[in-house]
Amino acid sequence: MAVDYLVMLGYLLAIVGVGWWGKRLAASKSDFLVAGRRLGPLMYTGTMAAVVLGGASTIGGVRLGYTYGLSGAAMVFAIGLGLLALSVFFSARIARLRVYTVAEMLSLRYGDAASVISGVVMWVYTLMLAVTSTIAYASVFDVLFDVPRWAAVVIGGTIVVGYSALGGMWSITLTDMVQFVIKSVGVLVLLLPIAVIKAGGFSEMADRLPHGYLSPTSIGGQTIFTYVLIYTFGMLIGQDIWQRVFTARNDRVATWGGTAAGIYCLVYALAGAFIGMATKALYPHLASADQAFATIVQHTLPTGIRGLVLAAALSAMMSTASGALIASATVANNDIWARLRHRTTGATDAPDDRDEIRSNRLAIVVLGVTAIVIACLLGDVLAALTVAYNLLVGGLLVPILGGLVWKRGNLPGALAAMIAGGLTVITLMVVEGLLANEPIYFGLLAALVAYVAVSLATKPTEEAAVDAWRRRVAGEPATAPEAVPAPASV
Repeated sequence: MAVDYLVMLGYLLAIVGVGWWGKRLAASKSDFLVAGRRLGPLMYTGTMAAVVLGGASTIGGVRLGYTYGLSGAAMVFAIGLGLLALSVFFSARIARLRVYTVAEMLSLRYGDAASVISGVVMWVYTLMLAVTSTIAYASVFDVLFDVPRWAAVVIGGTIVVGYSALGGMWSITLTDMVQFVIKSVGVLVLLLPIAVIKAGGFSEMADRLPHGYLSPTSIGGQTIFTYVLIYTFGMLIGQDIWQRVFTARNDRVATWGGTAAGIYCLVYALAGAFIGMATKALYPHLASADQAFATIVQHTLPTGIRGLVLAAALSAMMSTASGALIASATVANNDIWARLRHRTTGATDAPDDRDEIRSNRLAIVVLGVTAIVIACLLGDVLAALTVAYNLLVGGLLVPILGGLVWKRGNLPGALAAMIAGGLTVITLMVVEGLLANEPIYFGLLAALVAYVAVSLATKPTEEAAVDAWRRRVAGEPATAPEAVPAPASV
């Protein structure tokens, strides 16, 4: 294992070094939060693919492939479809808004009242996403270093908090590119073909696998539908995803780079399912499907390659964790703390860039430590993450997408949708159970009915506000210094 240790150590040192290098590029609030809005197609595609494909997509995707076969790709496939839909239909408009958070978009479209509820919901969602990604570190460190679970969480979490706080989105973008390459090589180039070959190739795998493992729907139609509602629609409105859209140099980069990342996700989904199927063919009687990834890595890969593949899994977790962490910090600092500071002090002057960087850096550290502590205390936060996703999609999907596509939608309609969708989700989670499908089904329906009915029953948004929104979406020049085009990047 000595070579594997060296590979992993080299990876971790490289990540820290790249994160430190990114600190030099973070000279303004725009640099720190959205990489100066100047990422070109290559870097945009890599960082977008890295943030959406985390530990759940990698280790969880293999587990689903082990349990259900080809249809185990459904979860990650839903993520890829969501990213494709976002990129093709909405990312250009989102990029032209030149904001920092989803709540700011709602504030521009409907007024400040709409951003209060959305900011709190989005903050809970991004924090829980950071917690689950932090917990996942233990699955890699346990395999390679045999350290206690809490130590694995602290080691991985400290590294992510460190490089994220150093240079913000620039450090995260640069480390994401390293992680994207390692993840692609480790999972697609090495683990996938080696696992399939060890299992005897596709034809022998088909003979050894249980009946139904080659069906794309054996996981169940209702499960696939729920994945689409939660993950596909979640991709359309999550702060962690939108914040990457804000980094694009222009709307063409956001559209085409995101489309390429979405296609990559679809390939990654199939890879995870096939790796899981190969593991099932080789080791059909594992005590738990959660052991599938660790088992195939430990018992089939040669020394050195094993370390690289484990580094790839760690890369997937770190990229998602860092994206969720900076998203949570951005929402907390810009949508929650800034409002509280304004109400308590009455301050109206915008702080300078150094103060903005300092406050956002502090928010990353505080929330990062919070995520590490929660991850050490909780063994399984699946229920908590499901609650966060249900609230996010049930309460915010309709007013966000409605604001982008329906002129008649207004502030009363948006507030009604948030309240109706959120209360319906919470009520049905209490009645039917946290992991039931009904909360998201009826939550979305309640939000849609409330949004349309209340918007039509109340006065339309003032024409001046609608015109201002239309100009903003069209990308007409703004007066803010940030609107000045920045130099291009790769």
